[in-house]
Amino acid sequence: MLITRRLEFDAGHRISTHNSQCRHLHGHRYVIEITLSGNIISDEGVAEQGMVMDFSEIKRIAKEVLVDKWDHAFLAYAGDTLVVEFLQSLKDHKTVIIDAQPTAENLAIKAFHILDLAFQDTYGNRLALEQVRLYETPNCWADARREIINHTNNS
Repeated sequence: MLITRRLEFDAGHRISTHNSQCRHLHGHRYVIEITLSGNIISDEGVAEQGMVMDFSEIKRIAKEVLVDKWDHAFLAYAGDTLVVEFLQSLKDHKTVIIDAQPTAENLAIKAFHILDLAFQDTYGNRLALEQVRLYETPNCWADARREIINHTNNS
């Protein structure tokens, strides 16, 4: 069974090497969809009976490990030293520094790795993160899927 939880957050970024408008500081209303697989819990009397995982738990975990950290932050590439130094000069500025250009593709992969560590099987129902879909705009998104990430890591 596959289940998906959708959350939204606002963040700024820039793609410092890009040749279009994306090289400028700007922001997006990001949407992240987290898809988990697992067997439906059949244990009698548990609150999660009939579920793969409680949707409210997916939200709580995702907010704790990712969404609350990225929401209203500037997602900056470590190699973009001009912007990183500027942001670090601002008192109490919420900045997340990542090791790659903050494209939708790279952010989806980063989110997948963060969330994959956070979702643990507690019922023996083979719970696993399968996909992170990150919308940069309503019409543009990137999918980080387990089989692609595992294949890339094994290459």
